[in-house]
Amino acid sequence: MSQRFRAIQRILGVIIVFSSMTKLPPALLALAWGEQGTPQVFFGSFLVSLLIGVGLWLPVRNVNYDMRLRDGFLIVTMTWVFASLVSALPFVHGPPHLSYTDAIFEATSGLTTTGATVISGLDDLPRSVLFYRQLLQFLGGMGIVILAVAILPMLKIGGTQLFRAESTGPTKDTKLTPRIAETAKALWGVYFGLTLLCALSYWMAGMSLFDAICHALSTVSTAGFSTHDAAFDYWQSPILEWIAIVFMTLGGINFGLHFVAWRRASVAVYGTDSELRSFLRIIAIAAVLVTLVLWLSGTYAGGGDAFRTATFQVVSNITTTGFAVTGFNEWPGPAPLLLVVLAFIGGCSGSTVGGLKVARVVMVVRQGYREIKQLVHPKAQFLVKMGGRRVSESVVLSVSGFIAIWMICFVFLMVGMNMAGLDLESSFGAAVATLTNLGPGLGSVATTFADVSDAGVWLGTLGMILGRLEVFSLLVLLTPQFWRE
Repeated sequence: MSQRFRAIQRILGVIIVFSSMTKLPPALLALAWGEQGTPQVFFGSFLVSLLIGVGLWLPVRNVNYDMRLRDGFLIVTMTWVFASLVSALPFVHGPPHLSYTDAIFEATSGLTTTGATVISGLDDLPRSVLFYRQLLQFLGGMGIVILAVAILPMLKIGGTQLFRAESTGPTKDTKLTPRIAETAKALWGVYFGLTLLCALSYWMAGMSLFDAICHALSTVSTAGFSTHDAAFDYWQSPILEWIAIVFMTLGGINFGLHFVAWRRASVAVYGTDSELRSFLRIIAIAAVLVTLVLWLSGTYAGGGDAFRTATFQVVSNITTTGFAVTGFNEWPGPAPLLLVVLAFIGGCSGSTVGGLKVARVVMVVRQGYREIKQLVHPKAQFLVKMGGRRVSESVVLSVSGFIAIWMICFVFLMVGMNMAGLDLESSFGAAVATLTNLGPGLGSVATTFADVSDAGVWLGTLGMILGRLEVFSLLVLLTPQFWRE
């Protein structure tokens, strides 16, 4: 084996050891709560994961190799695959005793912050299992790889390649601090602070401490798992829904902006970001449209209830969190389709959100408008601008290429879901739910993937990883050039 692949094996071993640690908090909580059977399941899964990681790392622990960017793509992809495989173990050997196919789907859904589930009867599951699901989403939100980047320098492993492959959106090369590990720590600090603030807000507004912590872990990470089958409908509390709206929106904003705002102790930086302004405009327009549909159709008697519910679902969908109001897929008129389409747009670059990202969508729309103007005035020179600055042709082409490849993947995934036995509406919904990391879809997958065939579940797992890694990180591995030394 070449030095390159031995070095990659060493890093994977370290990352799997870190991901094995996710079993310890629920194991200790299960012991503290006196649960029967679950502590052994979590401790056993921890040991298996730990041994796999150490087994990979030990033979190649002394290998030295300078990592390149393309190695980062392979490591990031393999990290999500291996982490999902080992994170599935507790779901198989403990409640809810899923098949390995369903367990990998559930674990991948957690780590990719998708929020799609194959489990029903959440209220009957042990609290340690519920907490474990939420913990996976919390770690996946900022990316277990970025967490590793903050720690790997101690092991003399360069992190820049991993960070560039893991970061989302078209602004990958932006650094907040001079060193990449410091950047990762800064992002995690902001992320943890927002999650803590969210948990306190939920608790003070009426959730139990356990539910408040669990829902904070899945709100700021824009993930969407809940501890109850009814999710937010369980409490029937407008104040809790407004708190969720605020923190889902914060999770959908570039965490670099949060960091700068915190460091300068000023919110002025938010007003200067053109992507954020577009993001908030889209939310406002969509919320008003859905409110009108709900109010005029008589679905909600009061305008206030219609506005709150519409805003909650709009923010949940555009941030690909996936918290769902019961029966939103049966709302009248174009409301369900509009809500699902919002997931295509997604949130801001550098956030925990899936989808295409607002910056890319705005850029490609402006490029399309430029082409229309060019047809009218063939000799004129028109520029694509973002935030008042000209965008280079190479970036415009890169974004157009990304969206084209992303849409091709979406079509293939939808056709695959249809061939796996889903009807057309459900196939579309399943493709959106997984590739955008939204969670709930349309039709038979509006609430759960429990009735989807094994082939459809495996396709959904692939779709979630494709979406989380923004397709290129995975597709680049399929090119012959990548594997040449």
